[in-house]
Amino acid sequence: MTASAHYPGHPRPAPVPRARAVLPLLLALLAACSSSPERPAATAAAPRAVQVVDVAPDDPLRANDVLMRALGLVGTPYRWGGNTPDGGFDCSGLVGYVFLDAAKVYLPRTTREIAKVEARTPPRDRLAPGDLVLFGQRGAIFHVGIYVGEGRFVHAPSTGGTVRLDRLDGPYWGRHYAGARRVLD
Repeated sequence: MTASAHYPGHPRPAPVPRARAVLPLLLALLAACSSSPERPAATAAAPRAVQVVDVAPDDPLRANDVLMRALGLVGTPYRWGGNTPDGGFDCSGLVGYVFLDAAKVYLPRTTREIAKVEARTPPRDRLAPGDLVLFGQRGAIFHVGIYVGEGRFVHAPSTGGTVRLDRLDGPYWGRHYAGARRVLD
């Protein structure tokens, strides 16, 4: 997240979906994640700048935990520099909070540092739930979110908004997609 919390040309925040609209998506995501094949065990030491604490690195339930925690925070207010549900979140604060709380993975605090994490970089057509998705322009990364599957990601987009789900192929996000990091290997 840069000092400016609003991105030029960024779409206005969508209204927070009603619980009835979110519940089917949560159930579908949970079913899809629980039926996915088990991840292979980690092969090397944890990537530099990512620290795993108190959990086996090959625990297949961590991606599910990350997704459920992130989706549970939809509707939390945006706050620049925020990193708690009570105080609100900026994009990197949301990602850091979710990964530490749900998967015991400590990530760097800023979007720029997260983008530098040495981790697998899956191609866009091979994203897995729990991957970090990065957005930028002209080589500068300015935003991060958590991929949840079916072309959607959870993020804290901008001042005046809330944590929400958006589509990777949406007009704004599709143009600014800059890659991904897989830290749950």
